[in-house]
Amino acid sequence: MSETHDETRTIDATATEIPAQGARSKPIPKRTWVIGALALPLAFGAVGMSLARNGAVTQTAVDPVAIQALAPSGATAVKGDVVEIFGNKFVVQDPTGRALVETGPAGEGGKLVAKGEGVTVQGRFENGFLHARLLTHGDGRQVVLGPAGGPPFGTLDWAKDRVGLAPSPDVPALTATVKAAGYDDVRVTGRGPRHLEVAAKDRDGQEHQLHVGFDGQVRERPAP
Repeated sequence: MSETHDETRTIDATATEIPAQGARSKPIPKRTWVIGALALPLAFGAVGMSLARNGAVTQTAVDPVAIQALAPSGATAVKGDVVEIFGNKFVVQDPTGRALVETGPAGEGGKLVAKGEGVTVQGRFENGFLHARLLTHGDGRQVVLGPAGGPPFGTLDWAKDRVGLAPSPDVPALTATVKAAGYDDVRVTGRGPRHLEVAAKDRDGQEHQLHVGFDGQVRERPAP
């Protein structure tokens, strides 16, 4: 009897829950089954499906401005030469001045760029930093930086997105919706689970950071 009891205790320590004899086991939530079924192709290496995100969104390309003219913006760009590198930050210089670029985890170790090379950096400029979201090397190679966006990992929306069952945002239609709401110079900067992240200007030229739902709802993005 003692041996049997020890075996049961060992199993209990490794399982989430084992119902007592005669007790009614709890049903597994339907949501769990759905996520598992949708994610199954990923686990078994269905590369063609798992790597093609249904809702992938490309950032709107913006023309570089002179570094001297940089102003707070959710989507701006500069072009110049790398003159200094400090871990995940580097300094880019053009004929008008210098800008400090922050690259996040992707730039740790200072290997993302090389001193002396020409680059174009697109991203969010605030508090004196250009937070890079897209880096273009002189040879045309592009590196997307920052969060990938889209549904949070492991959620039902994430699983559906990975296998091509999630709704795909109609970027031209959503851009038109933003313009109809009174904005111009609309630039897509990323996406969330069910919205696009957008930088746009109002009629007075003031820039705004917007969340544009896939259902067409436009609202100001919450402050960080």
